[in-house]
Amino acid sequence: MPASTATGAPPAELPSEIAPEPHVGRWLFGAAVLGATAWTAVSLWHSPALDRATIGRYLTADAILEGLGNTLVLAVTAMVIGSALSVVVALCRLSDNPVSRAIGWAYVWVFRGVPLLVQILIWGNLALFIPRIGLGNPVTGDVLVSWETNSVITGFVASLLALALNEAGYMAEIVRAGVLSVPHGQTEAARALGMSRAQAFRKVVLPQALRMIVPPSGTQFVNMLKMTSLVSVIAGGDLLTQAQNISASNLRTIELLVVASAWYLLITSVSSAGQALLERRLARGQRR
Repeated sequence: MPASTATGAPPAELPSEIAPEPHVGRWLFGAAVLGATAWTAVSLWHSPALDRATIGRYLTADAILEGLGNTLVLAVTAMVIGSALSVVVALCRLSDNPVSRAIGWAYVWVFRGVPLLVQILIWGNLALFIPRIGLGNPVTGDVLVSWETNSVITGFVASLLALALNEAGYMAEIVRAGVLSVPHGQTEAARALGMSRAQAFRKVVLPQALRMIVPPSGTQFVNMLKMTSLVSVIAGGDLLTQAQNISASNLRTIELLVVASAWYLLITSVSSAGQALLERRLARGQRR
């Protein structure tokens, strides 16, 4: 028998809602950080060494917009090629064939171990090692047709190859982790229904693995947008390359870097927002 009944007193009512604890310190710290950030930004913007008119004039200049377009094309194309190649590399790493596993491991080891900037410089200076690229008869050794390497591997093509091959090394590990997250019993059940290994992977394993693959892939794309700036060392035609070309003529280096930074912030923010929406949609489907 409850104590309240034994004494005749009515039972105490519990509060319907528990009042949250005040976080005064957290709000004060946030306000201090926000105030310091705003003060710094305003001070830099109104600095006499910064020509704001130059920033406004070149923010939508044709050369800058052209570089922005090349940056987006580089990022999207390299991501698509790298993602497709990463599936092949991941399957090699997951293969029962030791030779395939060794090839997949070696690819990831090389392209994740060598810095991306070094890879870009190698592709950009490939003509120093291979002056001409051609097709020949493997029996007689006669060259049927050939081209100068610089005419084939232009700055844009070299940038695309470096970004795509490097991205494949990172995406391969993401794909491999996603595939390993699917229970092996799913594959066995698909094989029991008469599917081949390729069919089981394409129709059963891969759709489930995508829930683990897509979120980090979005992060990789945001990183790709920023990594395109590295191709400026070989004049890849990207946004930073165009900004540097303009600053070399008018000697407004900081102003053009601000222009490039503003566009990078915009496109990465849009990509991050799209990634957040996609992750929320996938999480909702998983809860269902």
